[in-house]
Amino acid sequence: MRRFLLLALLAATTPAFGQSLDPRSFVNTPVGINFASLAYGYSTGNVLFDAALALENAELDIHGPTAGYARALDLWGLSGKVDAALGGACIDGQAEQNGNLVTRNVCGLTDPTAHISVNFLGAPALTLREFPTYRQNFLVGAGFRVTAPLGQYDPSRLVNIGTNRWSFKPELAVSKAIGRLTLEALFAATFFTDNTDFLDGNTQSQAGLYSGQFNALWISRSGIWGGVGVIYYAGGESSLNGGTPSTMQENSRAGAVLVFPIGKPNSLKLYWTTGVWTRTGTDFDTFVVTWTYRWGGTR
Repeated sequence: MRRFLLLALLAATTPAFGQSLDPRSFVNTPVGINFASLAYGYSTGNVLFDAALALENAELDIHGPTAGYARALDLWGLSGKVDAALGGACIDGQAEQNGNLVTRNVCGLTDPTAHISVNFLGAPALTLREFPTYRQNFLVGAGFRVTAPLGQYDPSRLVNIGTNRWSFKPELAVSKAIGRLTLEALFAATFFTDNTDFLDGNTQSQAGLYSGQFNALWISRSGIWGGVGVIYYAGGESSLNGGTPSTMQENSRAGAVLVFPIGKPNSLKLYWTTGVWTRTGTDFDTFVVTWTYRWGGTR
């Protein structure tokens, strides 16, 4: 039983930091299991919390902690999950906008996120007693993430930690287990409300940003698992006061993850991503360490 729970550990809640890969985010987990996690991330390069900002030659460092909580659910006989995350961050660096140098050094809260997901094929809701007999084959799930505009925001400054707008992200996930190898595909679209107080009272709008990610994961008998993945983003054209939209964003990233247990209820995750190809948008490196503790469960 311990090995099966370790496979779910850290897959259930991993606070996001930048444009991230999400391996095993739709894994089946025993009903009633709770997860608390604490992550610390560091990103460097052309990295911004607001994907609508069109900056050139950005050299920014962003770092800070994020806390998350998740609970596995029984949704009408299907396995599901609800989770939330809130963090803090510091930004330090400079960039160019229309040939003018922009500098920023600020710390504050990030925009909090809440997420619900359900596996509607291949992952029934199971108790702790039932779970050891479960073996994943083909799994299909869907999720929905909401980000609230509650982070640090100064309308007189261009670069902020908060975005001053809501975002909504529907997701569709497909996963296939082949022995100890698991192949995953996750497709998502992020939609944004307008920022009506952008840089001294302007209105900033952004089109939907679409992504597709593909992961290959290997799970050992001891509960250690790791993998590699790639993610592609496109869309997200932005405009100011209804004017001409900016150039479409388009970029791809690659990453790797390693998760291993520390005692029975704890696990540690090491995560890294880097930009592979960028036409317009962000190009940066991210490093995240996450500790997760689990408890509870329905017997």
